[in-house]
Amino acid sequence: MADKVAKVGVRRHEGYLYYIDRQGDVSRAKMARGGKKGGSPEKVARVGVRKTPGYLYFLDKQGDISRAKMARGGKKKKKAAKKKAARKGGRKMAKKKAKKKKR
Repeated sequence: MADKVAKVGVRRHEGYLYYIDRQGDVSRAKMARGGKKGGSPEKVARVGVRKTPGYLYFLDKQGDISRAKMARGGKKKKKAAKKKAARKGGRKMAKKKAKKKKR
């Protein structure tokens, strides 16, 4: 399901969030816990991976950079919302809107 893009071999430390930044490098930031705030990001490895649109880039269990195709599509929300509004009694909604316009 996921393709390996680059072998980096990053060793993870507890309490940090690892991610691929905009430059295509591996970065980490200290996670916020309890009342303590998180830390600013720092570079762990400079890789320079070129990102392709439509893919999610992440650090896999081996510490390498991998990518997976993003799931796109699904139901159209606008059509479903129009049908619900029509079922809920359009007259009541029209009356409420008319009252608001008079004020």
